[in-house]
Amino acid sequence: MNNDWKNRLNIVYSTNPNFNYETEEDENVETLPASQQRLKVQLDKRNRNGKAVTLITGFVGNEEDLKELGKFLKSKCGVGGSSKNNEILIQGDFREKITTLLLEKGYKQTKRIN
Repeated sequence: MNNDWKNRLNIVYSTNPNFNYETEEDENVETLPASQQRLKVQLDKRNRNGKAVTLITGFVGNEEDLKELGKFLKSKCGVGGSSKNNEILIQGDFREKITTLLLEKGYKQTKRIN
């Protein structure tokens, strides 16, 4: 067992002799090709003080690819947003434009939900 204290996370002391420390390991999720992604584009106003955001869900892949796609969409729409937890938030109602952009980029299974 590696006793390097820097690799131990979220533990101060344990009396369990068989305790295994949590270590920081990257979970490399394989990003599906664009043609196999099943993305859903929808308008979301919940918990946003009445402001509308375009929500893209269903992305399967690593955070880096998600952020790259989010950056592409935000720059094409000229607005802000965020990319995390396999979701992309784009500020404003851009469902039509984003659906068109995703289809052009090769995301053939993109669906617009009203």
